[in-house]
Amino acid sequence: MGRFHSRWRVITAVAVGSTLALLTPTAAHAVPVDMSGAIAQVEPAVARLDTTIDYQHAIGAGTGIVLEPGGVVLTNFHVVQGADTITATVGGVPFTADLVGYDRKRDVAVLQLRGGGGLPVAAIGDSGTLNPGDPVVALGNASGSGSPLTQEAGEVVGFGRTISAKDELTGSTTEMTGLIEFAAPVRAGDSGGPLVNAAGQVVGVTTAATVNFRMGPGGAGFAIPINEAMAIAGQIRSLQPSASVHIGRPTLLGVGVSAREQQSDLPGVIIHEVLIGGPAQQAGMRDGDVLLSIDGVQLNSANALTDVLDRYYPGDVVDLVWIDRAGQQLTGKAALAS
Repeated sequence: MGRFHSRWRVITAVAVGSTLALLTPTAAHAVPVDMSGAIAQVEPAVARLDTTIDYQHAIGAGTGIVLEPGGVVLTNFHVVQGADTITATVGGVPFTADLVGYDRKRDVAVLQLRGGGGLPVAAIGDSGTLNPGDPVVALGNASGSGSPLTQEAGEVVGFGRTISAKDELTGSTTEMTGLIEFAAPVRAGDSGGPLVNAAGQVVGVTTAATVNFRMGPGGAGFAIPINEAMAIAGQIRSLQPSASVHIGRPTLLGVGVSAREQQSDLPGVIIHEVLIGGPAQQAGMRDGDVLLSIDGVQLNSANALTDVLDRYYPGDVVDLVWIDRAGQQLTGKAALAS
């Protein structure tokens, strides 16, 4: 069935105001807080997400949060990035999910469940009221959709964290800012799930974790503050694209790239594989070519390529400049697809 990847971001570097503050989390509460009531309030509104990526012959798992009874779900973009099919299971009932839109850099995506109706909705809290030491629990799908939800309890460590997060499936790296850090052993598959406070309210969206879990007792997790995530989700739900928000599925050029294969000292993006019948092949590109620019925008990384494509929509025609394996510079036009 292909490779299994619990879509995840691991920390390759962390920049905060104080290293000591990062490595020394707030002391644990003398009396552990019982979070069972809070978990019971949010758990019915947690969506288990299962994805398939045909191009990479991969399947993956992640988590989402039901925002509306009609099946609007909030999750991380990296959970559903590149997915050909998305299945969301809520209360044991599976639904096919469509990608409404996303903000790639803030790692936020909104899904719509086909046939969703009367679904339980998560209570949304105010991330601005959190304080260091507050108890929280991250709910997720790390054990797979056939197992109980993971319940990773811990406490808030700090705010405004900046991380460099690496997607383990593609190798691409993105810097994220303004995150909540919490001490809890979150794992792959918990991405996109709710960070819940003691009142049973969602105060964050889990997005990444440390590689080796040495940054605090039981590991360290990072979450997008729910206030920010909901603001982005609102823009997506209004179907208003912007410089940061893309509506619908990512635009397809039809090239396969890997951040692991890029050479930082050379211009352009190495094309690992050109999709048969895709826009790039129709423009004349072949496996092993180096794509230099799209509509005059110079490319120097796999991340830059995806950032540029997010500005376009299916049907747009773009000018491509590339170098073939013989070293000849070529040009062509590509009509982008969905």
